[in-house]
Formats: sequence, structure tokens, C-alpha cells
Amino acid sequence: MEKVLRIGTRDSQLAIWQATLVKNLLAEHSIAAELVFIKSEGDIDLQTPLYEIGVQGIFTRSLDIALLDGRIDLAVHSMKDVPTQLPKGIVQASILQRASYKDLFVYKGEWSVVSSELSMVSGELLAVGGSLTTHNSQLTNEHSPLTIATSSIRRQAQWLHRYPNTRVENLRGNVNTRLRKVEESDWNGAIFAAAGLERINLRPEKSIELDWMLPAPAQGAIMVVCKENDEYTLNGCSKFHDETTATCTKIERDFLRALMGGCSMPISALAELIDGKIKFQGNILSVDGKEKVEVKRIVDIDDATNLGYDAAQELLSNGGQSIVEAIRNEGK
Repeated sequence: MEKVLRIGTRDSQLAIWQATLVKNLLAEHSIAAELVFIKSEGDIDLQTPLYEIGVQGIFTRSLDIALLDGRIDLAVHSMKDVPTQLPKGIVQASILQRASYKDLFVYKGEWSVVSSELSMVSGELLAVGGSLTTHNSQLTNEHSPLTIATSSIRRQAQWLHRYPNTRVENLRGNVNTRLRKVEESDWNGAIFAAAGLERINLRPEKSIELDWMLPAPAQGAIMVVCKENDEYTLNGCSKFHDETTATCTKIERDFLRALMGGCSMPISALAELIDGKIKFQGNILSVDGKEKVEVKRIVDIDDATNLGYDAAQELLSNGGQSIVEAIRNEGK
């Protein structure tokens, strides 16, 4: 009798889309699979900001337990939600080709009004549906009456660094829930991951890419995990593993791990393979966005093994350590 792999997934529309993608990829290699739905802790508490919960793996732990208990054979995660240290007995089975790593600002009302309230000067904006980016003109940081929403401390810190007078509200829930909350609120907009909205065809027309905002490490990538001794699942998932995405996201997650970051740390990182070289950018900000330390490096791919760790040490020695200590002290 043919073995049917049990794919563990959260029951949100995006999670189901991701798990179904893996199911279809397995089917392309004549491997049968079915979905098994499991609630995560992050899906149950939708009120507390993620950085206040302070629990790494809040969206993955329930699936990890089901995997170790033998209720499922593999689990599919948004890679940015996966702790840098996997639980004992669980290994990475596959990383899928990365989608967009960018963040989107989903806004309400007319863009001309929103952009005016952001105190943007002439030449700062591309057309609606394009990107929100900085050219050579200088951004004015005058008073902004806007209220935006996000549950990400990383997005909050980067936004406040650029627009310090913005009011930021907490926004929790799956993609559909968050979009509905934005529509029903009096907020001016909210920040979402582009990949999450685009994968399930929910990107609103009133959205613009934040080219200046660095993503969370591994944002836009999907990770499949299984038990370390499960050769059948490991072999099946290896057939759709993307090595370029794996290389870049490992560097980003090494950077995060070296900084000992989690939901309570505003840490961003992006590694890209361009013409045989790895272009890396990383930063850490204070929660209020007032302080920022960043690092940039370009190295040959053959020399990138320790790039994430090395970049983290450079960042820490150039002022990042004081930000890390301040955030840790605030949490005590």
C-alpha cells in the first residue's frame, strides 16, 4: 500500500495555500499526501502583541509537537516564523524558492491624501501600485497625523525611524482577519508581507511596496520540516529544494541567531545572490525607532559561509550591542 504523507498546517487561508503547494509538489514526484490541520498558539491569542508574548516559535510549536508525536509526517511553515534553532529530532527537509521578500503598506482613502500626511516631498513617490521609495530628494519628518497598524516590532521600529510622529496600533490575526480589521478601523493603513497577500490573491489595489524597509530574516520563503530519521520524507522533499533560497536565508538566519533575536527584537536582514556574489544588508533598531545600526557587505558566494555571523559581530561592535542590551533590560 502506498504511503500517504500527512502534512501538518495551520488552518488559515495562507497556511493552507502553502501546505497545498507542498502537497502538489510531492504529487509531481508521485508521492501521495494529505493535509492535517492544527491550531497554533499564535492563532489562539489574537490580542497580545507578538513582541509582548516573547515566545519564539509561537506559530510553529504546536506543529513541532504533532510531528514529534507522530501525528504528522511533515510541517510547512512561513520560514520567518521558524526559530533559528529547530527542536531536537526535527530537521529541515526543504526550502522552496523564495517569493517577494518585501513589505507592503496597505492604505485607506486617496493616496494623494495619505502621501501628503506622510509629509513626503516632491519626487519621493512612484505611481500607485508601484513602490514607496527614496530617491535623491530629502524626506521631511514633520508632524504626521497618521495611524498605522502592525504586530511586527521590526516594522514598527523601521516605520517610526522614518515617520517618528506616527501612531502605531497592534494588529493580530491571519491575513484575512487583518485586512478586515484595517477596513473596519479608522486607521490610515497597515503593513503586510507582500508574499502573504500575493500568494492568495488578496493584495489590495491600494497598496504600495516599502522598498526602504528591510524584511524579516527569511521573509517570503517557505520551510518544510520533518523528523530527522524519516528518510522517505526527506528524500521526497529534497526534490523541490531551492539551493539559492536556502543559501540566502541561512545567512539571514545566522545573522539573527548571532544577535539572539526573536519576536522582541527589531532585527532585519536580506541576502541576495547577484552575479556570483552575495549582497547582504542587516540592521537593528531601538523599539521606538530612534536608534538604528546597520551593516552592508558584498562577498563572493564561496566566501559567504560565515557571512551572517560576521556581519552580526560587525553590527554589535558598531553600536548594535547597546541597542540589544537596552531592549533586553526593558523586558526584565
